[in-house]
Amino acid sequence: MAKAVMLQGTGSDVGKTVLVAGLCRLAANRGLIVRPFKPQNMSNNAAVADDGGEIGRAQWLQALACRVPSSVHMNPVLLKPQSETGSQIIVQGKVFGQAKGRDYQRLKPQLLSAVLESFEAVKAGADLVVVEGAGSPAEINLRAGDIANMGFATRAGVPVVLVGDIDRGGVIASLVGTHTILPEEDRRQIVGYIINKFRGDLSLFDEGIDAIGRFTGWPCFGIVPWLKAAGRLPAEDSVVLERLAAGRRGALKIAVPVLSRIANFDDFDPLAAEASVELAYIRPGERLPLDAALVILPGSKSTIGDLEDLRANGWDADLAAHVRRGGRVIGICGGYQMLGSSVSDPLGLEGESRTVAGLGLLDVDTVMAPEKTVRNSLARSGEFDVDLSGYEIHLGVTEGRDCARAAVIIDGRPDGARSPDGRVMGTYLHGLFSSDSYRARLLESFGISGGGGDYRASVENALDSLAEELEMRLSPEWLRQWIG
Repeated sequence: MAKAVMLQGTGSDVGKTVLVAGLCRLAANRGLIVRPFKPQNMSNNAAVADDGGEIGRAQWLQALACRVPSSVHMNPVLLKPQSETGSQIIVQGKVFGQAKGRDYQRLKPQLLSAVLESFEAVKAGADLVVVEGAGSPAEINLRAGDIANMGFATRAGVPVVLVGDIDRGGVIASLVGTHTILPEEDRRQIVGYIINKFRGDLSLFDEGIDAIGRFTGWPCFGIVPWLKAAGRLPAEDSVVLERLAAGRRGALKIAVPVLSRIANFDDFDPLAAEASVELAYIRPGERLPLDAALVILPGSKSTIGDLEDLRANGWDADLAAHVRRGGRVIGICGGYQMLGSSVSDPLGLEGESRTVAGLGLLDVDTVMAPEKTVRNSLARSGEFDVDLSGYEIHLGVTEGRDCARAAVIIDGRPDGARSPDGRVMGTYLHGLFSSDSYRARLLESFGISGGGGDYRASVENALDSLAEELEMRLSPEWLRQWIG
């Protein structure tokens, strides 16, 4: 029977995703059949699981760390925010519906059965399941019907290890406060804690460990420093974009406008890894840089809403001027839809029923349709004639004159469009830049040679580095208990 352990954080963004990935790779390296599980995720960074359907990109990465195929059961409930108050709900890989925050709270009890069903599916045939929580278990105002943290852990009988982020400050108070505020049933599930993102001399926290032990009785299972290898892994949440400093100087400057509902922004990680590339994320209120040779419009969970925000920031004028100067543009998924003449949503799938003008850089029109395309795909570049692989997650059908110049051929069918001069291109294929040969040819088209290193190998190496670091930093006794 599979063992299971759950990592919950004292807050959001404390590093649970990376720690779970590292533990998964550590267990896999020791010969265990290990699988990840996250009952509920909230992210517009989605992946297509190997068995079809949507899951969070983080669970896809954790499956990679486990060296097992990804499954929709690894993330049975995925919330994809469409507005400030509402999200699309994906259950076991398929669209379940849409709900605003308060309505979703009422839905959670009926989703628990799907969560527990998926957990049993993930456990089947495994030696170990490493579970990741969401947010904080101390959000007691949301405890009734909870499926993401203690509601799941207590129902499934899974022991919990708390993760505290010392870098943000107040880690002692956050751990002791969590102990204080939790009801006794939840408190009993917690078996210890890990301190994450430590800088400097570890012995300086000895008194902190003593203090936490006095208040809570919980043992410390390790103090983990900042893990440099984590920077080579795809990030889960767009909150990371808010902290990214200006990229290093590079021969090729690429600008990516950060849309309000940006989706699947890890599309750009392979470009950021290129030494010759300066990847600049442009925040609201900033202008698109004049010295950018390429602008990439990212995916979006709400194309029309983000198109309006793009105009409100003046990026439409910046983009038009960029093209007039001879600059190039690539649109991915929702970004591709924005590049056309119009975007129509007759059924109000993104909100109200309406049609809005696009950016007019491609002679295509998009109509939103209720049938959602979700699939992994093999493809070939129409521009550079090299093999590609990626995935599609989108609503909408895009047609028009520029579709005659397909951007890519996906599973034998044309996809996307290119302008007559070839300087503007759009496609529904995510993962375009992960192709080493495509990335090398793209850089060559800007006069840069030597690009296109093995990006997948760099991710695998980063996962192995995480596993090695955790093996040194975590309690050997605790690791023996769970990993052997």
